[in-house]
Amino acid sequence: MPSKTSTEQDPAQAALRALPGVGPRVAEKLEKLGICRIDHLLLHLPRVYEDRTRTIPIDQLQPNQRCSVVGFVRSARVETYRGRRLRVMLEDDSGATLELFFMRFSRFQQDQLAVGQMVRCFGEVKLYRRALRMFHPDYDILTDSSSTQNLECLTPVYSVTSGLAQISLRKLIARALEWAEENRTLLEHPIWEELFERENLPRFVDALRHLHTPAQGVDVAAIMSDSDPARERLILEELAAFQLSFARMRERALRQQAPPITKGEELVGRFRESLPFAFTEAQERVVREIRQDLLRDQPMMRLLQGDVGSGKTVVAVSAALCAVDSGMQVAVMAPTELLAEQLYRCFREWLQELDIGVTYLSSAQTKKQKEDIYAQIRTNQVPIVVGTHALIQKGVSFKCLGLLIIDEQHRFGVHQRMELQRKGAQGELRPHQLIMTATPIPRSLAMIVYGRLEASYLDELPPGRKPVKTAVMAETRREELMERIRNACLQGQQAYWVCTLVEESDALQCEAAESSWRRLCDALPELNIGLVHGRMKAVEKERALQQFKSGELQLLVATTVIEVGVDVPNASLMVVENAERLGLAQLHQLRGRVGRSTQQSSCVLLYKPPLTEGARMRIRIMRESNDGFEIAREDLRLRGPGQLLGARQAGEMVFRVADLSRDERQLQRIAALTREFMEHAPEAVDELTHRWLGESRELGSV
Repeated sequence: MPSKTSTEQDPAQAALRALPGVGPRVAEKLEKLGICRIDHLLLHLPRVYEDRTRTIPIDQLQPNQRCSVVGFVRSARVETYRGRRLRVMLEDDSGATLELFFMRFSRFQQDQLAVGQMVRCFGEVKLYRRALRMFHPDYDILTDSSSTQNLECLTPVYSVTSGLAQISLRKLIARALEWAEENRTLLEHPIWEELFERENLPRFVDALRHLHTPAQGVDVAAIMSDSDPARERLILEELAAFQLSFARMRERALRQQAPPITKGEELVGRFRESLPFAFTEAQERVVREIRQDLLRDQPMMRLLQGDVGSGKTVVAVSAALCAVDSGMQVAVMAPTELLAEQLYRCFREWLQELDIGVTYLSSAQTKKQKEDIYAQIRTNQVPIVVGTHALIQKGVSFKCLGLLIIDEQHRFGVHQRMELQRKGAQGELRPHQLIMTATPIPRSLAMIVYGRLEASYLDELPPGRKPVKTAVMAETRREELMERIRNACLQGQQAYWVCTLVEESDALQCEAAESSWRRLCDALPELNIGLVHGRMKAVEKERALQQFKSGELQLLVATTVIEVGVDVPNASLMVVENAERLGLAQLHQLRGRVGRSTQQSSCVLLYKPPLTEGARMRIRIMRESNDGFEIAREDLRLRGPGQLLGARQAGEMVFRVADLSRDERQLQRIAALTREFMEHAPEAVDELTHRWLGESRELGSV
């Protein structure tokens, strides 16, 4: 696994392009599957296996059975009834017949399936008008030399993409395995192989061959489990590659310089005196941890995790004041306009008495407004700027950015975060960074994903807070629920009614919210009911939220745009409509909008029966637990790390073999392997991480 310079051609990529059958069009299809190198093709493991090793006589076939059949073509003709189709009659030694139907076929297939030709096919048997049929079976043309072909091992079934058939992908992987045997020295680093042999695990190429071509009689359940030695080898290597990648990034980070932030104690003290509440012990601890980081001349990279309502924003303001008091700028970036507006309001209200300027930047502002704010940022007229991804637009240029605060960072792509860091660079100096999330991430996942970051945890809620009671109710009890809302609001409480749709469409989401708002207005005329959704103008959303916060509105109908950032302590009741359509993390975030005072709060999950098994499990977990980390662990188990971290849209954290919820127990073992590899073969780290992470080797860079 020799290292290479950036100017050299990637041998694994070149080998893929040189593989017989991989032309430009096939290469494009493979790229859609995340396959850009020959080792990526080798690591595209089967999702299931089919046993085609045993053929069944046609006279013993049963409907709905998936099996292999061998016979000769008795007749073949193209029919034009309801479109063109190729109909082939197959007969075997039992004298029974099986019809094969191909609705899409080529002239080449028509010529292949000629009368008298011996064929082995595999597919699902269907019974139609007393005749047994297979539609679009996989088939092989048999000759004397190939009559036993593919009978010695199970047949792999892969994930494919449009235009790339199973049979084509199997042939490519078979050729790749032949290449791997001939080029073991390119794939197997001697130190790495020695470490795994010490663990009684197979060599890399041997593990791949076992998983792609398991022998006849192998227990399919065993080979699919993480205890299979070949699969275990690949799991350990993949997780180790992630840790090696982060170890390298940590090394680079330690070589970077940042401006030490040495002031702020007096200003933070004045800020704390102005607050109507005292810090929790957890907030005190985290503020001290951040303060120690800011004093250093290396960039702070700290992940601040805190469950909903734990007080992350007040900690962020304290950190920002240290930078401002040291004459530096602070940029606060949030993923949505609603969350950015909420943060801007908090910063502005809390810092007004201290006479510290805060400005807001978003894509929705006019060109003139943006240009004015660009000028303020460029000259440091206003030391704190809060915004969305608009902060990385071309016109933004900081004079002396000392601290970068990113909220709900997993919703940003790697390149967005890196671009903001570059904008804040002053020569060789980089800004300090505080990464915040209210989406609790299991510590096992944080170890892999944020290997470069130090982590702080706000694991304590403000005193007097009571756990939110969660109830589950079928939509048939909607009228009963409306009566409950009426009584609660007339007694001085406030409530949210959250509308969701399964379609990923802002227009449909807003339409659903408006429909629910009209229905609730008709049913509860004595209540003042507001509406908030993503397609409203910023000033309209601001007005509705302020009216709700002031108590002028008793009930707020909203889409899931309110899942983060909205803080109304008097709101003690929430209804989530169509709760079965949401994931655990989103349900937990929404529930966190209530329970933000000392009064008892409730969340009602309104669902439409019947529930799927997955929805039933999510709702059960929500009803039984208020612990954000426990919910995150379950979410990781149910959905995987990519979706939990927003990685699907960011192009990050897609594991090929590993499963963090399953493989957490391996982390200490992996740490020992990576330490040894870094010590004895540091020159091979880039090649190994490229094998598993591809172009996402800068995964943890922010």
